[in-house]
Amino acid sequence: MKDYIHRLLEEFKQGRLGIGEVTSKLLSIPYEDLEWARIDHHRSLRKGISEAIYGENKTPNQIASIAKRMHDMGQAVLVTRVDEGKAGQVLELAPFLQYNPVARVLHTQYERTTEDSSQVIVPIFTAGTSDIPVAEEAAITLEVNGVSVERRYDCGVAGIHRLADQFQAIQEAPVIIAVAGMDGVLPGVIAGMASCPVIGVPTSVGYGAHFNGISPLLTMLNSCSQGLTVVNVDNGFGAACAALLMVKKVLAAGAKGRSSP
Repeated sequence: MKDYIHRLLEEFKQGRLGIGEVTSKLLSIPYEDLEWARIDHHRSLRKGISEAIYGENKTPNQIASIAKRMHDMGQAVLVTRVDEGKAGQVLELAPFLQYNPVARVLHTQYERTTEDSSQVIVPIFTAGTSDIPVAEEAAITLEVNGVSVERRYDCGVAGIHRLADQFQAIQEAPVIIAVAGMDGVLPGVIAGMASCPVIGVPTSVGYGAHFNGISPLLTMLNSCSQGLTVVNVDNGFGAACAALLMVKKVLAAGAKGRSSP
């Protein structure tokens, strides 16, 4: 969105747009009314996270229309919960998008930032391989918004020794996302090892008494580990947004410290 505003001002400065045209375009920034949808273009300026499109129960035409308007405004586009059939139809209408079938998300192209010692990186743990789709929804949400991710999958407590060599990464992280189904114990264990906030994500992976994610949700909510917070069942997107806001605060605090005399 900032790039879009800068582009408008530059075009005005160079005489390619008149003041009336610029004013009209700026007035559309708070939100754009498509009658059946009101796109919150201002969200990326207000929160630092672009509005996302929830793909379930939307038609391919609706998804593509919203995505095009966001793309035209210079925003990153992320569409969650899209099956392969619907994704194929959307891509025909909005070819600037890419599809990740594991995470079931459509998104605009992004570059994974080069890792270096000064970079903030968010580790994402899963208890099992079956939890990866939810973890990938979180990972791509972060990456589309410019935050690097370390994927550390299949580290569940059924083989708790698999966490032993993860201790340094857990200690160095600014925030951790831990995704688990079945008994849902992993986030509490990691929170007991970490010096940062841990966001637990229960998944609907498990047998009958698992109750489609309710059991791991309750396990996480009842954990005695300090610093563990929990999002809704299968909500990788929500976990990523919370982590993203935390990371932005870390980066802002670091920048402020470096600028102090």
